[in-house]
Amino acid sequence: MKLSYSKTLLLALLPLAGTSLYAAESLVVSNAVDDDHAYETVSHTDQNKDGYILGEGWKVTGDVRVGYVNYDYSNPASHYDAQGDRVPSHPGVNKNHTDSNGIYVIPKVSITSPTYNGFSFKITGAGVTDLGINNELDEARTFAFGDGTPYAILQEAYVKYENGGHTFLAGNYELSTPMVDADDWYLLANTFQGAYYKNTTIENIMFAGGYIYKMAGVWDGGATNAHQFHSIADQSYVPTGGNSSDYNYKEMAGDAGMWAGVFQYTKDEHNLQFWDYYAVDLYNTFFGQYDYSGKFEGGSFDAGAQIINFQGVGALDEFSAIDTKFKGIDYSIFSLRFDGKLDNGFDFSTGAAFYTDGPGATETLGAWGGYPYLANGMIFHFFEAGDMRNANSYKLQLGYDLSQTVTDGLWVGARFTYFDLDPTYSKTATDIPQEDQKNYGLRVSYNHPKGYYFTGTYEYVDLDHEEPISALRLIGGYKF
Repeated sequence: MKLSYSKTLLLALLPLAGTSLYAAESLVVSNAVDDDHAYETVSHTDQNKDGYILGEGWKVTGDVRVGYVNYDYSNPASHYDAQGDRVPSHPGVNKNHTDSNGIYVIPKVSITSPTYNGFSFKITGAGVTDLGINNELDEARTFAFGDGTPYAILQEAYVKYENGGHTFLAGNYELSTPMVDADDWYLLANTFQGAYYKNTTIENIMFAGGYIYKMAGVWDGGATNAHQFHSIADQSYVPTGGNSSDYNYKEMAGDAGMWAGVFQYTKDEHNLQFWDYYAVDLYNTFFGQYDYSGKFEGGSFDAGAQIINFQGVGALDEFSAIDTKFKGIDYSIFSLRFDGKLDNGFDFSTGAAFYTDGPGATETLGAWGGYPYLANGMIFHFFEAGDMRNANSYKLQLGYDLSQTVTDGLWVGARFTYFDLDPTYSKTATDIPQEDQKNYGLRVSYNHPKGYYFTGTYEYVDLDHEEPISALRLIGGYKF
């Protein structure tokens, strides 16, 4: 197994927690529904697991995960070319994405120390392997290996200090925030390097700030060999020249990271949060969301409004103004949601997102693991369409908790997502304008109190002027 380790930095990382209640360790407390996984029973946190006590407060926890993934783009890979790239059987179909499938085993083990005078630390080792089963030609988009081979990584290694509402943390860490996230819904979570300070000394208010330096994560990273730690700039999706731009914007940003900060006010049914992420010499991201949770006869509901703004800064903003291909980053997304859960076991989740007519969606959406968007598909989001500029998306999900009728921890749901695309910007690889994209998804989520879990998802995509797309994910495991 190929090893990929990284230095543990005590300088810079911001594991500020966010809207996801299910990430490795959330710092922001919120009762609002995680809209992308509304009412599912599987959660991805080991903090409340009993684990194995080694004595004197030392604890070992773990997660042994197995996943089978199959992506059908109606375009199998036929062979490798002289440069080692996969050649699609049907050039131009579905952005030249090729059919991909594989089965993987992902073990992860953590050791957490007791707290000494407010100090504690945690170390997590993880790995990804296919046990030699898969055909490498068919793994183009399984996003399991960074360089096509199994690997291991020092996933977490951090020191934390807590005292009277003050928290400081530094090291390798699976952070959870709206726009930079561990995104632990796939095979292996993203992990980051950096440091943060958090303050909860004022009633109902939390504020925090810090610096994110590096990221490792195949699923959401934009660097070559993204399973290894690279700078935030290198793991971004900004263009690097060639057909996409006149300049290499990652090279301009160099080894740059990201400054970030948050202010949150939470009281009773109200939750208000503002985040700002400044990726040096790339772009700034502002995130704001208000959620209101309430009850009615026979159930409960969550309503929310969200704004996200992306704006180029520094070198990217300066040089994109004279770039003949890449037109920079300058757009916003305005979103609404309304979710509800009934006492009879049924639940629903609705959302709408409106993208403004500005450039940069392709270079920003999904970067660094952030998926707080309120109207996405279950598997496929915005990567299949030509461009989300000036587009709208709408989501309707219906679910049922089978705890009352079958067994505890079992949930099933169906989701329809409609993307209203602007054909001026969204086009196929062969330059045919696209009007819309329709996603049809089904999901089963099972979470056993003893640590066993499973999520099975199937989604079919009907994209204008493209061949059919579908995917099946079967991911489960055991946490202790």
